[in-house]
Amino acid sequence: MAELAQKSGRCLCGAARFAAKVSRDVDVCHCGMCRRWSGGVFMAAHAEDVSIEDDSSIGAYRSSDYGERVFCKTCGSSLFWRMQDGSSAHVAVSALDDMSGLAFANQIFIDEKPSLYDFANSTRTMTGAEFVAMVEAGQEQAGG
Repeated sequence: MAELAQKSGRCLCGAARFAAKVSRDVDVCHCGMCRRWSGGVFMAAHAEDVSIEDDSSIGAYRSSDYGERVFCKTCGSSLFWRMQDGSSAHVAVSALDDMSGLAFANQIFIDEKPSLYDFANSTRTMTGAEFVAMVEAGQEQAGG
C-alpha cells in the first residue's frame, strides 16, 4: 500500500463534503458499471478514515454483491466506491480538492476497456476475473 495523505473533497454543488487519508496511487476501473456511473473511467484512490460532513447529503447504490457507489443526492456527483461491509473505500479522484502528489498506478477490468481510448501511462493491469479473484481473497482495490 502506498503512503497515505490527508485530503478533502466535495461534490459539484458542495452539499457533500468529506475528508480521508488517501493513497497516492490512483487506480482506474474500466468496467461497464464504473464507466456508466462516472461518465468515463472511474479514477480512484484507496481511502481510510473517511469522514462525511453531512451524511444526509449522500446516497449509496449497491452495484454488486460486495460493492456500493456513493454519490451526492443533490447534484449526483460520484464520490467514492466502498465495500458494503465497510472494510474498504476508494475516493473518486475527481472529487478531491487537491490532486497533487497522486500517481496513476493501476488499471482494472482492462478486458472491458473500450477500444476508443488508451492511456499512455505504464501501469499494472488486471482483468475483471483477476480483480474478482483478488476481492474474494480479501485484497480488493476499486471497482465493481
